Amino acid sequence: MELYKRTDIYDLLETEERYQAVKTHWQTLQELAKFDTLLDCSIGSGNLTLPLCELGVQVFGSDLSSEMLEACDKKAKNRGLSVELRQSDFRRLSEAFDCQFDCVASTGNSLPHVENRDVLLALEQMDKLVKPGGYLYYDMRNWDKILKERNRFYLYNPQFLEDARLNLMQVWDYNPDGSMTFHLLYTFERDGRIFQKEKFEETYFPIRRSLLLDKLEKMGYVNLKIMCHPAQLTGVAAENADWYCVLAQKKG
Repeated sequence: MELYKRTDIYDLLETEERYQAVKTHWQTLQELAKFDTLLDCSIGSGNLTLPLCELGVQVFGSDLSSEMLEACDKKAKNRGLSVELRQSDFRRLSEAFDCQFDCVASTGNSLPHVENRDVLLALEQMDKLVKPGGYLYYDMRNWDKILKERNRFYLYNPQFLEDARLNLMQVWDYNPDGSMTFHLLYTFERDGRIFQKEKFEETYFPIRRSLLLDKLEKMGYVNLKIMCHPAQLTGVAAENADWYCVLAQKKG
């Protein structure tokens, strides 16, 4: 079963502390580039975008998953936030929206869910909705680092729920065709015993940082900024971080 259909599991790692960290991330970015409207074309359940609403930004979102959109809408309403959501594949984004935005974003390592050529198509679709002088933004895993180190295991710190401890481990398979399969293994503990296990698989298509940056430059973007994700992270160069983000400005 796809993790994105199980919002009850997907959001278990999200805490108020992480919400505030995401808010600080966007505050850091807005010191570099001010924008009043933003479309996240892979908004998911909103974890990486909804904090922008509290910074006075008008947020729009789209996603392929109806379950994720429903969860995002519920979160926004619970916090008293306003966000306009539509279901759309980011490779056909311009069919879902007929207006332009100060910033068009893709968050949460979503772009590598499709093959590299389709990622480039998605960037073209995003570009169509960026106002002149506006910004294109994305964040994702550091695939260059992953392909260089070829680790198989990625561990998360345990999360302490109301009455249980949640552990998450990822196991990565490097497939012959260049894709990767991520096995997400969730275990729930209580009183020293595992009482629930959940396993999901996701396929990704690693994409080199240089391929995306070259595409942005060919589309006429300038002032490219490559940062760690979250942007307030210090002491780590973006090329060495597990996650990074890119902010680029469209010529006016």
